[in-house]
Amino acid sequence: MSEPIHTVYLLLGSNLGDRISTLRHAREAISDEVGPILLYSALYETAAWGVTHQPSFLNQVLKVLTPFGADEVLKMTQRIEQHLGRVRREKWGSRVIDIDILYFDSETFQSEHLTIPHPFLHERRFTLVPLAEIAPSYLHPVLKKTSRQLLEECRDELEVVKLV
Repeated sequence: MSEPIHTVYLLLGSNLGDRISTLRHAREAISDEVGPILLYSALYETAAWGVTHQPSFLNQVLKVLTPFGADEVLKMTQRIEQHLGRVRREKWGSRVIDIDILYFDSETFQSEHLTIPHPFLHERRFTLVPLAEIAPSYLHPVLKKTSRQLLEECRDELEVVKLV
């Protein structure tokens, strides 16, 4: 019997060190450990959100196939973050790498350590712009709106700049 296959959307972010290289290493580790990357957005640069007195972030959204459950994907992505040098100091603070689970199939999930869909997804332009690039018609399982609709309704005014 084969493993069930799940579709997971991940948001990568980095605002310390060689951000482009870090994101590339994160993609490689995700591909090796979590599963194949089917689609990935362009890289986007955005001023920091939440704690604003820090360097700008580079962000990217990935669509990944995985045989693992949501909790296991969370553990794997946290190990990847740690391996790449992530140190958790303050909420929304500067970081070498951040990997967030945005969606896991069309499921909703709540535990002490994980909420799916990501609870701030619809409030963050830096998440919605790359998500709408690769999954414009993906339907948020709670809000029942597509990525494109969520982006159009987003009140976040931070500029999101696509890197060439």
